[in-house]
Amino acid sequence: MLRILISDKLAQEGIDLLKAMDDVEPVVRLGLSEDELVQTIGEYDGLIIRSGTKVTAKVLSNPGKLKGIARAGVGVDNVDIPAATKKGIIVMNTPGGNTMSAAEHTMALMLAMSRHVVPACVSLKSGQWDRKSFEGNQLNNKILGVIGLGRIGMAVVQMAKGFNMRILGFDPFAAPKEAESLGVEIVDNLEKIYREADFITVHVPKNENTLNMISAKELKMMKPTCRLVNCARGGIINEDDLYNALLSKTIAGAALDVFSKEPPENMRFKEVPTCLVTPHLGASTEEAQIEVAVEAAQILVDALQGGPIRNAVNAPSLGSAAPIVCYYAELAQRIGSLMSALAPGHIKSAKVEFRGAIAEKQVEPIATSFTIGLLQPHFDTVVNIVNVGMLAKDRGISVDITKNPDIKDLESSFAATVETDKVTRTIRGTVYSGKLLRIIEIDGFAVEVTPEGSMMTIFNADKPGVIGAVGTLLGKYGININTMGVGHKMDEGKAILAVSLNKQLDEKVIAELKAMDFINELYVCKLC
Repeated sequence: MLRILISDKLAQEGIDLLKAMDDVEPVVRLGLSEDELVQTIGEYDGLIIRSGTKVTAKVLSNPGKLKGIARAGVGVDNVDIPAATKKGIIVMNTPGGNTMSAAEHTMALMLAMSRHVVPACVSLKSGQWDRKSFEGNQLNNKILGVIGLGRIGMAVVQMAKGFNMRILGFDPFAAPKEAESLGVEIVDNLEKIYREADFITVHVPKNENTLNMISAKELKMMKPTCRLVNCARGGIINEDDLYNALLSKTIAGAALDVFSKEPPENMRFKEVPTCLVTPHLGASTEEAQIEVAVEAAQILVDALQGGPIRNAVNAPSLGSAAPIVCYYAELAQRIGSLMSALAPGHIKSAKVEFRGAIAEKQVEPIATSFTIGLLQPHFDTVVNIVNVGMLAKDRGISVDITKNPDIKDLESSFAATVETDKVTRTIRGTVYSGKLLRIIEIDGFAVEVTPEGSMMTIFNADKPGVIGAVGTLLGKYGININTMGVGHKMDEGKAILAVSLNKQLDEKVIAELKAMDFINELYVCKLC
């Protein structure tokens, strides 16, 4: 008999599904404290949660029978994933359950803005019959810019086509193959969307590349009749700049379902009649809550009964693989994560090369780890060995593998080359002494840096004082350099500075660094 603890409010349909299963006993206990969870968690084979329960390392310190956790929803920030993984507990989520709900809310906000639904309702309820003030606009034949063509973005595309809208689509990573078949005009840069779209909606994950993606500069490019929608993540649209743009009528309107801080401390948007706000309702429909509850129940029981493991956020480890393979897999994933920052644009090709002794090992798991690192920054769900193949295939991405056992200058090395529509990058790394991860080459620059934590890579003019100037600026903001690699191409007058840092750089520091006259390109990322 499998005993499943449900510690957050769950749609009854999910509970009923568990009750209908043979040899499954669901137990609902809401509002448990951390100490109460510690005392009781070991009595259950599985746990279903939403956002309320905090599954901390303390809760998992003595997990007893617990083998699986299912989150009825997308985010798993309330679960200590490393602690669960160390205890061999699979953690799953339900990323697809809110797709239609979020897409419909996006369309609802677009319609509400274009037809002035909220102010017209308030006006009529106050006793006025004012038709003239609320003359609106049709969606029919308007241009919609969709930034981010993942599952929600593509659902919005399908709905917008029903309104006979012309779709301009942009994805910072790679557009899905079915986008063009739906009549989406794929654009290579966002400027076309900013300048031409009547409506713009964002559906990208929040990361170093998308934070403040739309700020004052981008808002000034837009038509004065343009309207923005954000049902994705707070912070993708700079709220200060948006507030100013709405007040100055740079754009016609905006609708926000998400905010940089939730609930927002600054309620300034209530003063702006052209800004429609909702309290993060994208996934708040009865149908979505039923769907994630049923899916969480089903995937948890399937996993506990030895069936397929779906939507795992901590996929099975490399198991019995040789230790050196495990270390190279970790190196490859970090290189993939760094590559995602250094190689912006749509991926045209990707390949990895194994040279030396590592080429004689089972390298496929290493190549998979690289792909996970490459894809993860572009998705708002966890990418792992369970779903990476499907996600890569959907975006038309394949990674070619080359193996050469001949030893060149090192006993073993791993190299990855990615070509996008903007750049071609190569990063090479190795594992010293069986366990020390190092990046040893970036685009032909010989460097040596440990790929860990927050990384900053600078392509700069080869001149004296670069290291000192960068170090001084970082020190000014209390940022410490953990490891540093410097490479030169003296005949070209070019150099590279690659460093790992003790903390992430904020926008102010990045802006000051980019203002230095010797810096040609600067990239920052947090390695996954």
